[in-house]
Amino acid sequence: MAASRPATRLAELAALFLRLGFTAFGGPAAHVALMEDEVVRRRHWLTREEFLDLVGATNLIPGPNSTELAIHIGRLRAGTPGLLVAGACFIVPAMLIVLACAWAYVKFGTLPQVQGILYGVKPVIIAVVAQALWGLMRSAVKTKGLAVIGMLATAAAFLGVNELAILFAAGLLVPLGRGVFKPRKALPLLAWPTLAAIGATGATSFSLPGLFLFFLKVGSVLFGSGYVLLAFLRADLVDRWHWLTEAQLLDAVAVGQVTPGPVFTTATFIGYVLGGFPGAMLATVGIFLPAFVFVAISAPWIPRLRKSPVASGFLDGVNVASLALMAVVTWYLARSAIANPKTHAVVDPWAVALAIVSAVLLLRFRVSSTWLVVGGALIGLALFRFG
Repeated sequence: MAASRPATRLAELAALFLRLGFTAFGGPAAHVALMEDEVVRRRHWLTREEFLDLVGATNLIPGPNSTELAIHIGRLRAGTPGLLVAGACFIVPAMLIVLACAWAYVKFGTLPQVQGILYGVKPVIIAVVAQALWGLMRSAVKTKGLAVIGMLATAAAFLGVNELAILFAAGLLVPLGRGVFKPRKALPLLAWPTLAAIGATGATSFSLPGLFLFFLKVGSVLFGSGYVLLAFLRADLVDRWHWLTEAQLLDAVAVGQVTPGPVFTTATFIGYVLGGFPGAMLATVGIFLPAFVFVAISAPWIPRLRKSPVASGFLDGVNVASLALMAVVTWYLARSAIANPKTHAVVDPWAVALAIVSAVLLLRFRVSSTWLVVGGALIGLALFRFG
């Protein structure tokens, strides 16, 4: 029986993250909420405190945060094989969906219509994220000082301050406030985001190796949201090398935003448009490969951080700031979720009702968030078509 345990855990990871890869709409904040629902509330694989530490750790390394969170969970659950299985199973479904969109785009010159699906899914996602935020905040905000830092981080995020600057500032304030940290010791930590900005490829004409190296660079140095990804892609692919037009780039980013799974599958779309199936595979591997490497390197240090007063305080601050950033993203997503893209109504009664019903089903009856997302998609399609 003991011999089959690792295989059982790998099968559990594969089943969970394949399902999330096909149904996790809404971007990184929603992905974090869906994972928290599955691995903390439903399966009890991690405590809230352990989950929060992983969320904070993923915010301190470059790459797609929700994918790195999946990789971390896989490693804790089943070691190195789990790391690979969880990450791959979360990425591959999204990659296949985006690949189908890219094929249709190249063949027909348009994007598949997904407004109906999003119309029903977005209100459900708001309920899922709100539930996760409430639970995680109860664990993260352990003192009045952390509550103040969380409020300051939220205000800074609304004012448009860089996400990485908010995370590091919050991380440094906590150990400084506890008197366990001298300011001069902050210099090595502050050097990390500066180092993360280094890196460029010298390609000028399109080639498959150049495409791979470009996305490898992006995956290795990119912090922040999908909008930061857009800035990176535009600077090189449109302005510098002229591999894509502005319209093609916006279509690629739109597909990454509206399909389930990691937003970084934008690379799959671009790779297919530029180099067919080989280009799609190389671009996908290039942008996601660094995430596996960074998690494998950083994961062993997370338990050790909690043993150091300085590092533990830093992580407490980062965790609170991470939730603040998640809350701000959720606010903007909520404004979009209750609007009707068909009638352009600012507040749509059906969307509001769907969010409320989803919250009741999630909190009172503990219905799986995956089934809520699927149900929301079907209701959205019906309402959008016949409403």
